[in-house]
Amino acid sequence: MRPTHITAVIEQEFSSTLQGYHTPVMIWGPPGVGKSQIVAQVAENHAAAIVDTRLSQMEPSDLRGIPFKNGQKVEWAIPAMLPDVAVHGEAGILFIDEITSAPPSVSAAAYQLILDRRLGEYRVPDQWVIVAAGNRQGDRGVTYSMPAPLANRFSHYEVSVNLDDWAGWAYRNNIDERIIAFLRFRPDLLFDFNPEHNPVAFPSPRSWEFAHRALYKFAEQPNLLLGGLEACVGKAAGVELFAFVQSLEKLPDIDAILRGESQECPDEIDLQYAVATALVTRAIRSGGDVAILGNILAYANCFKQREMGVMLVSDLHRAIGAELFSVPQFANWAEMVGDILDY
Repeated sequence: MRPTHITAVIEQEFSSTLQGYHTPVMIWGPPGVGKSQIVAQVAENHAAAIVDTRLSQMEPSDLRGIPFKNGQKVEWAIPAMLPDVAVHGEAGILFIDEITSAPPSVSAAAYQLILDRRLGEYRVPDQWVIVAAGNRQGDRGVTYSMPAPLANRFSHYEVSVNLDDWAGWAYRNNIDERIIAFLRFRPDLLFDFNPEHNPVAFPSPRSWEFAHRALYKFAEQPNLLLGGLEACVGKAAGVELFAFVQSLEKLPDIDAILRGESQECPDEIDLQYAVATALVTRAIRSGGDVAILGNILAYANCFKQREMGVMLVSDLHRAIGAELFSVPQFANWAEMVGDILDY
C-alpha cells in the first residue's frame, strides 16, 4: 500500500478513537522505506505526542513495571514510557517500533497492552492510537516470527515505495532538488534492496536523505563528494548521482524562467527532470507567488515530451494545492494537454 494511503489509514484510526472503533495497526515493510516517518507525520498533523517504545530493548518485566509492597499487597509501578494524559496529553500515538525484533518473551508481555489497551491497573488513554512497525523476515534484519496471538491483535498493512509520495515528502522537507530530479530520472533507484546480497549501503528513501546531507557536507570538498554519496546509497547509485550532479551545469537559467523570460528547453531527458524539479522547488520557496506560478505554467508547455510538463504541474499541485487552478495560465496549459489528461 502506498505511504499516502497508510497515512490516511492511521489518520482514520486517530479519529476513530473518539467513536471507539480503533484497531491497533501493524505496518510491515523493508528497512528504510519510511515506516517511522509515516507515523511521525500523523502525530505532527494533529500536534499530538508520540511515545516511541522499542520492545527489542526491553526485558518482559520492563513493560509490566516494577513490583513494590503496599501494606499486605504487591502492586506494580507503571513504567514512565507508557502514555500518560498528565504528561503527554489527551491524544497521541503509542508507537511500538521494531516489534518484530523483540524476542517472544517480550512480545508476549505486550499482548494485553495491544488488544485490551491495559497492563494490570494501567490503561492506555482513550484517545491514543496504537501503531506498531517491523521488518519482514526476508529483509535480513534482526527479526522473530510474530506469534499468531500477537498478530491477531492487529490490522496489517504492508508499505510499498512510491515515487510520487516520496517526492511530495521531499519537497515538504526541503530535500535537495538535485536528488528529487535524479530519482525522477531514475525512479528504479528510489529503493533497490536485495536481501540475498546483504548490502551495507543501498538506495532507500532513508538513505537518499543521507545523500541529501552529503551534497551539502562535501559541497566544498569535491574530492570527497563521490565517496560520500557512495557511502550513503551504495557504489552504483552514488556514481550515477555524482555524474548527474556534474551534468547540471548545462541547465537553462532558472531565475530567467521565473521572470517569464524565454529560455530553451534542454533536449536531454535528465536535464528536463532537473529543470522541472528546480521550478517546483522555487515555486514552493516563493510561497505560491502567482506571477511565478504563471511563468512556470507557461514554460511547462515547452517540453517536447508533454508528459514532462504534466509531471511538473502535478508536482506543483501536490506542493501548492488547489490555488494553482486559479492561476490564469493554468487554463491555457490544461487546454494544450487536455488529450493526455483525458487519457
